Amino acid sequence: IVLAVYKMMSETESLVDVTIPQDAKLTVCGDIHGQYYDLLNIFTINGLPSENNMYLFNGDFVDRGSFSVECILTLFAYKWLYPKSFFLTRGNHETDDMNKVYGFEGEVKTKFSQQMFDLFSETFAKLPLAHVINKKILVVHGGLFSKNDVTLEDIRKIDRFKKRQPDSEGIMCELLWSDPQLMPGRGPSKRGVGIQFGPDVTEDFLRRNNLDLLIRSHEVKDNGYVVEHNGKCITVFSAPNYCDTIGNKGALINITPDLELDYTTFEAV
Repeated sequence: IVLAVYKMMSETESLVDVTIPQDAKLTVCGDIHGQYYDLLNIFTINGLPSENNMYLFNGDFVDRGSFSVECILTLFAYKWLYPKSFFLTRGNHETDDMNKVYGFEGEVKTKFSQQMFDLFSETFAKLPLAHVINKKILVVHGGLFSKNDVTLEDIRKIDRFKKRQPDSEGIMCELLWSDPQLMPGRGPSKRGVGIQFGPDVTEDFLRRNNLDLLIRSHEVKDNGYVVEHNGKCITVFSAPNYCDTIGNKGALINITPDLELDYTTFEAV
């Protein structure tokens, strides 16, 4: 399974264009963080992946939860089964340093081996960094940039194969790490990596790139999702009762071919 996805992702651009066919819908899910039974519950609530029941999982599949191996193998298996209707974005936890600290490396070594972890690491480095849905909605794990003039073409041109692990600054890092803020302008990140970006930054980026909306994940939300920046920036987070302690709901977003959005929230199972 992992080798098949490695090969598939090696032939994928850093920015993937997704088109929703007329008889289909696309579901965007945020972080699942090794919460395997909650992942299965998403498929119970919303239907199993298929050619017209499309999914985009927006990063942070592993770490923190106890079942990261089961989560990532399930997602990779569906990617292999439905390469044109099942999509995976790289998150900040699909990186070596996070996997060392937050559990995935130890879990893989316990359940498999060092060699298996190395293979996951190589495959994570091949995952695309962003998706554009019907040319109008950008989906990234973290957020926007410290520079004003970034275009979709710049994202497309990122040589993620050469880089493998993101630096602590630059476009690739900011895609994985940045967060929205209420105030206009930009601020330092509370995480110490990436930046915080205001509604004016979102507005300017979308206008420059002829987009309508930014969907991102990366932050736990009480109700599983939140709409900010005058409706232009949506955060979706799909790990309910995160870390078994937070008590939050999870959410997913269903998107129709004409880009109508419908939110579903759910409790932990």
